[in-house]
Amino acid sequence: MTVSDDLFARALRLIPGGVNSPVRAFRSVGGAPFFVKSARGATLTTADGRELIDFVCTWGPAIHGHNHPRIKAAIAAALDHGTSFGTPNPYEVEMAELITRFVPSIQKVRMCNSGTEATMSAIRLARGFTRRDKIIKFAGCYHGHSDALLIKAGSGALTHGHPDSAGVPASVAQDTVVIPYNDCAALDAAFAANPGQIACVIVEPYCGNVGFIMPDAGWLQHLRIVTAQHGALLIYDEVMTGFRLHKAGVQGLESEECTLHSESIQHTNSIPLPPAAHSALRTPHSALVVQSVLPDLTCLGKIIGGGLPVGAFGGRADVMDMLAPIGPVYQAGTLSGNPLAMAAGIAALRLLDEENPYARLDALGRRVRDAVLAAAKAKGLPVQVPQCGSMFSIFFTSTPVRDYATALTGDATLFTKFFHTCLAKGVYLAPSAYEAAFLSTAHAGSAIDRACEVMSEAINGL
Repeated sequence: MTVSDDLFARALRLIPGGVNSPVRAFRSVGGAPFFVKSARGATLTTADGRELIDFVCTWGPAIHGHNHPRIKAAIAAALDHGTSFGTPNPYEVEMAELITRFVPSIQKVRMCNSGTEATMSAIRLARGFTRRDKIIKFAGCYHGHSDALLIKAGSGALTHGHPDSAGVPASVAQDTVVIPYNDCAALDAAFAANPGQIACVIVEPYCGNVGFIMPDAGWLQHLRIVTAQHGALLIYDEVMTGFRLHKAGVQGLESEECTLHSESIQHTNSIPLPPAAHSALRTPHSALVVQSVLPDLTCLGKIIGGGLPVGAFGGRADVMDMLAPIGPVYQAGTLSGNPLAMAAGIAALRLLDEENPYARLDALGRRVRDAVLAAAKAKGLPVQVPQCGSMFSIFFTSTPVRDYATALTGDATLFTKFFHTCLAKGVYLAPSAYEAAFLSTAHAGSAIDRACEVMSEAINGL
């Protein structure tokens, strides 16, 4: 019996399923999970001493690689002054300044302790601001495990075949309208069927929890148009994509691309946003294409904690000012703005600001994508590899993956074999056919060379 086997056996006696988050249990791919004792750069070291090239990256936060010396030093410096105060601390202010500087749609921000808290609080805020109850989400998008959002969810809920969790009251579920991602007609129909009742639309602008899925051309613009027309708020869940694909997340990436082409398409894609939204966007009024993709609220997490537990939500000042203590929408947390998490996150964001690694990360992502596609073509296997920057997925299907239904066309059995072959050869991918993979700056060099070689070999052996 290995050390990991022994640890898992002990965990099974004391922890439900032996894990503290379901996807870690390997139920989707079979076998038993390994336990990690340390991590550095692009590498995990298991309790049994195996070294694995890691494409999970703590499910996103480790964009600079594991145990980065700058982040480690920041935590140590903060720790010297204490672990938690229960009062405001200077780090919170600096973090708020960084977030509002990087993300143009965020005028004010509130810290919390997880992505689940961020999305749950943003939904409550949207309901309080609009005085409406219903929300729209998209099948396969996962926004944490609060009741209203565990309807047709992705991530672990999808992995384990229970997209609708037990314990969610029917009275809660009935206020959540679920439609397909990338489906403009379904969005229009949902608003038409619920006139004056939709408080908000919450979306992963680039999906990461049903595998990695990109939006169709015009999809995010259509979301912005329809929500503005119906007086509903648009919420971007950028817990995964925020700061990972661009310093301003998907909204920065999409706005940047729109700006590049604004001269040719500005007059056809401009939309009438509410006056309050224009000030929040902080872009010239003439830059209508840029404005067309920016949300009212954004949920953040992962990277802004530098690997420590954290969440945040922010957006238009008039909406955020509805929060207690100045507004009627209550939200609180004893550990919100924890000094250790803030110090780690500040170090991570400063590194992104200094190094601007996004072009390098995209080059690494394209290397993986191209290696997998080339191996699959040589083998005669149908494979889809959606990729943007440091995020990608591998779907064994001939169907282009653009929503929950097409993600499910992927051959999960083939993925399982691919996963275990990669793991046996020292490359760790997420233990599910329906999760995104992540890269870090530490993957450059020998790690990416070896990973591409292993993935190609694994496909060749299918």
